[in-house]
Amino acid sequence: NNARGVECYERLKKKGPTGASVFHPLSTGITYSVLEKATQDKVPLVSIGYGRTDAADGRVFPYIFPMITTYWSQATSMIRFMADKEGGFDKLKGKKIVQIYHDSAYGKEPHAVLQDLAKRYGYELTLIPVPHPGNEQQSQWLQVRQIKPDWVILWGWGVMNPTGIKAAQKIGYPRDRIIGVWWAGAEEDTIPAGDGAKGYIAAGFNVAGQNFPVINEIKKHVYAKKKGEMEDPTRVGSIYYNRGVVFGIINVEAMRVAQEKFGKGQPMTGEQMRWGFENLNIDAAALKRLGAEGFMPPLKVSCTDHEGSGLVKFQQWDGKQWKAITDWVEPDRKLVREKIEASAAQYAKEKGITPRDCSKES
Repeated sequence: NNARGVECYERLKKKGPTGASVFHPLSTGITYSVLEKATQDKVPLVSIGYGRTDAADGRVFPYIFPMITTYWSQATSMIRFMADKEGGFDKLKGKKIVQIYHDSAYGKEPHAVLQDLAKRYGYELTLIPVPHPGNEQQSQWLQVRQIKPDWVILWGWGVMNPTGIKAAQKIGYPRDRIIGVWWAGAEEDTIPAGDGAKGYIAAGFNVAGQNFPVINEIKKHVYAKKKGEMEDPTRVGSIYYNRGVVFGIINVEAMRVAQEKFGKGQPMTGEQMRWGFENLNIDAAALKRLGAEGFMPPLKVSCTDHEGSGLVKFQQWDGKQWKAITDWVEPDRKLVREKIEASAAQYAKEKGITPRDCSKES
């Protein structure tokens, strides 16, 4: 609910001694709605794995951080994954790819990238919208049955995802030829679909599982002491739980970086936190120190690059749990960055913004 998101932002932005240090909209629509306000208020808007992709150009969007990886990067990684399965990018020529998408700004975000890659590699792309909330998809999957695509991208949210998986099962479309966006790749998307979800594949920027030091520490210090908020502690280690831990790691590490410069133990202003995010470097050594090796990809943010990684891992549902089936997959960085800079430049022109000179930032 975009209006409620804006209301929430306005209520919270002045809380605490410095006002809001960071704001997480947890919604692409709310991100778009609050973007200009947050920039004006100098509050970092953190949209990890969602939001407005061209905001990765920090010269034009100094306070917006679509970190780890964006929808455009994910879309190129999905096509790379398909190409690998088909035997190379040249084998995509003549293939049919359908994107079934949530009919919203979020669902439409990857269209331009998928269309550009269709021109480059020669696959046929069909875009099929699903009205919110997505609990009725019979006509969409009848189209899939008629088209007989080689691959389906499921770009859904909430009830739309298990509904789509069950609809695919009903028409006999193989689930191991469906690739879900990372908001369609959690246990909440597969368990309700029952046996129909077995073999289903999804992208992700974090993995499931409890066998990580950071998760074991949470279990030891929180859940073993009955201080956890999860009614069902077995969900600790699920995709969305672990994604929340990733969000926490990024926030805390950025604050740690900011405090090293501006004062240890002090509450940070939005401007100071922006500096913290832009100087964040969670490399392999940091991941090990944090107990998060293999848990999330490395992340190095800068003034110009507010994405900082772009890496995606593909996972498959085996009927009971998610299993990683690739290492971290590189996006088409050149294509994505060119589109980001072109789109950001257009936005700057429309809004009369002079992009920052990052060479002068320290």
